[in-house]
Amino acid sequence: MKARLTLAAAAAVLAGTVAARSQDGLRAPASFATIAEPQARSAAIFTEMGRVLTHPRCLNCHPRGDVPTQTAAMLPHDPPVTRGPDDKGAPGLECATCHGEANVGFADGSGSLPGAPNWHLAPREMAWAGKSLGAICRQLKDPARNGGKSLAQLIEHNGRDALVGWGWHPGKGREPAPGTQAQFGALTRAWVEGGAHCPA
Repeated sequence: MKARLTLAAAAAVLAGTVAARSQDGLRAPASFATIAEPQARSAAIFTEMGRVLTHPRCLNCHPRGDVPTQTAAMLPHDPPVTRGPDDKGAPGLECATCHGEANVGFADGSGSLPGAPNWHLAPREMAWAGKSLGAICRQLKDPARNGGKSLAQLIEHNGRDALVGWGWHPGKGREPAPGTQAQFGALTRAWVEGGAHCPA
């Protein structure tokens, strides 16, 4: 006879899952300790990282082509803009024309204009909108496609970079990425230390 999960046991599993998530929605690296096989544990940690990587706050700046997207619906940028030669917009309409060093609230209080230090699109080789999580993972750890970063530099980038950090402080009218940048950095460290394995 197959064992059935009792209501009490199901409630305990659910409570454990909820407890494993931080108040802000990302699981802590320690919550993956029950996965005995190191490669599977590392891939599971990356899957949790994927909740950030595939959120519109990240995908809007990692588009498939040369046009950034915006909003949770990932609509083409309005006004129309393009990547430009250095990922900072076309001459005459660079990103910095509108996007400054910090978010600026609209005078009527209805929303905000996003801004962060060094505002720009991710390089073409870091485009991952529309890709599977496994493909994003392989891309992220490939120095030829991640801006020449080592795995150690990825930990620093994900956990401390100010432009990456904007995803958790996107200004009024925008949903932030799940969790916090510190939690994302901790997950990145745990993923790297576990061998930087990718989900299938």
